[in-house]
Amino acid sequence: VGNFSQARWAEWNGRFRDDVRRFWRGDEGMVGQLASRLCGSSDLYQRSGKGPESSINFITCHDGLTLHDLVTYNRKHNEANGEENRDGSDENYSHNYGLEGETENPAIQWVRARQIKNLLVTLFVSRGVPMLLAGDEFRRTQRGNNNAYCQDNEISWLDWRRMEQYPDIQRFTQGLIAFRGAHPVLRAEAFYTDADIRWHSPEGPVPNWHDPQERRLACHILGSEGGPDLYLMFNAGLREETFQLPSAPEGRAWRRAVDTSLASPDDLRPAGEEAELWSQHLYRLGPRACAILAAR
Repeated sequence: VGNFSQARWAEWNGRFRDDVRRFWRGDEGMVGQLASRLCGSSDLYQRSGKGPESSINFITCHDGLTLHDLVTYNRKHNEANGEENRDGSDENYSHNYGLEGETENPAIQWVRARQIKNLLVTLFVSRGVPMLLAGDEFRRTQRGNNNAYCQDNEISWLDWRRMEQYPDIQRFTQGLIAFRGAHPVLRAEAFYTDADIRWHSPEGPVPNWHDPQERRLACHILGSEGGPDLYLMFNAGLREETFQLPSAPEGRAWRRAVDTSLASPDDLRPAGEEAELWSQHLYRLGPRACAILAAR
């Protein structure tokens, strides 16, 4: 990744896919990698004179698990392909959150939906070019098959009925696309500098970059082109965390735009309609969740 010889080339950033999946799965030592992917993967592209627009950011693509299956299966299920499940990648950085395959268990369904939202948020707030696999916005499934090129049937087809089954994910995805469009700072064709972004831990301004057990990260992105400052918080841990907030710019206050721990429609508010906060100093973020504040 990052080795095309000319800046006009853009490429699928497999490191983005893997690192974001691993962070939200709860793997150790991933906060530094998450920060790099959020910033457009300068570690991969800057040395060759390219910008973040050279990075096609994605969580899933036509080759591999769908987003729904990524949070539904621990392992691939390619038995229908006729190769005794030997085809397709064995390492997908997926997790089923308690039971392999579909389930009506409400606790498992709840965490799966939240993880889908976490992955989508990370995709759409990262610098670079976001790519969304068709059907992920309504939780398309291939039943755990990660190599379905040979299946011209219901395994690989788009089942439009799932739009009615999962309207919340479709609404959330549409809202994230609008959010990205409303905040030019997320779409800039240059890498962040130290003057553009400031990294934090929940406890203050110094992230725990070198602690392999750290699963929390926050960043303050200064607004551009008249857009508001943004404060992003990520918590891949299993308990609620309280984040200390930096001061909002003079004359403005932090307001909640996104919080994946909240039920629909409070999990995402349109630009200009962000929710007021109970405190301008602290923010409580649930387990396996992320949040975005905007200074208005």
